[in-house]
Amino acid sequence: MVSHRNFAFALKNGILFDLYPRKRMKQPLLLLMLLLGAGSLAAQAYPPFGPDHELKLNAGLFLATGAAELSYERFLGDDVSLGGTVYWDNDRYDYNGNFGIGPNLRAYFGYAPRSGFFAEAFGLYYKGEEEIASAPGTRVAERYNGFALGLGAGSKWTTRSQRFTLELYGGVGRSLNPEPYQEDFIFRAGLNIGVRF
Repeated sequence: MVSHRNFAFALKNGILFDLYPRKRMKQPLLLLMLLLGAGSLAAQAYPPFGPDHELKLNAGLFLATGAAELSYERFLGDDVSLGGTVYWDNDRYDYNGNFGIGPNLRAYFGYAPRSGFFAEAFGLYYKGEEEIASAPGTRVAERYNGFALGLGAGSKWTTRSQRFTLELYGGVGRSLNPEPYQEDFIFRAGLNIGVRF
């Protein structure tokens, strides 16, 4: 036990910590270091984002042509995402066919994470029919399917809560196995409305 006189002597001569056993001092010091270290790890430039998944509808394509295009996007970080697109069109003679499915990889370059300007690389499997020359009164169509690789760019805006998004994009792809009656290029464009969850 430390008496009042010994405490005053120790305080005056700067040897206060020598009066206590070393094991008792190591535990609070270690706890203090752990708390300070955890606090510095939590301090980041941006707050952590909750929703990593986004589901989108291409409203621009639907209004322009009546085709339905749904997209999914999974954020792998603040500036990279991996996603996929599926579209259907009732017109089997449409430019990009009547069905398509494919993946995409995006990189975001905006000031805020997961929004702003982006560039993407995409792949697309598509199928449809092409009307070929025929006699009057008859209709002859040739079925096709193909795969294309391409690049695109656009911009994405999000609400303050990061729940709802608006996206404008466009892209061009090269068909890898075109038939003689098919186009060599495919085009993508849209105005997407999305929700994150």
